[in-house]
Amino acid sequence: MSADTAGAAAAPARRRRRLLTGLPPERLAALRAECARLTLLDDVEFGVRVLANTPTQEARDREVLRRWAATASEFGAELAAAHGLGPARGEGGVGVGGVGVGGVGVGGASAVRVVERDGGLRPDRLLLARYLSRPAPTVELFTDTLDLAEELVELLGWQAWFPRRTARAAALVHEEAHDLLHHDKALRAALRKRLGHRLLGGLLYAHIAGADEVVAHAASQAALGLPRTPLLLTAALARGAETLREN
Repeated sequence: MSADTAGAAAAPARRRRRLLTGLPPERLAALRAECARLTLLDDVEFGVRVLANTPTQEARDREVLRRWAATASEFGAELAAAHGLGPARGEGGVGVGGVGVGGVGVGGASAVRVVERDGGLRPDRLLLARYLSRPAPTVELFTDTLDLAEELVELLGWQAWFPRRTARAAALVHEEAHDLLHHDKALRAALRKRLGHRLLGGLLYAHIAGADEVVAHAASQAALGLPRTPLLLTAALARGAETLREN
């Protein structure tokens, strides 16, 4: 265990905030209705939306995006299994193998520091986690967004899909999957080949913008054994954050 992990493990539990408490009942009812509509979409559709909202992909044929999203999701599940990202030990509730309370093993390397801070729910952005390579490899987890995720799961009755601490654990696996892709040239080449998009008359397999995001979310889902994609919770978070801004 690294010094960062040991220190975080010894720290007292943080009291979770209730960000939606006090909102008008009609606003909460509207939020529930919006999120209920999201549950009608299948998991692949959320991957399609990630790709469609990525620059350079806006004009792509919907069926092409759906094929890529399904393929990237399969790749992410295989990535989680091949690199041992799956079920965690000792974190309480949902956790991740290789991911500790205060550190995350990235790319098979030593633990990366995990820092928790506020600032994810700003008017101009919604951030759950962020990876910083400098000055030292660090994963930032934004506690206000984590708190909103936990509160939304309770409000919507989604505990069977996203058990306690799912958002935190999924964010850590997500960053680990990104790091694996970033540092492993062979993995990136395998993903491009699997997706099958060719350039230069078919001579080269092309990078597909946004595919790594779909891979990382699928890796999180597989690693944690979640019945629904974390992208569903992310979409609900976006609506919850918008509801808070409007009130």
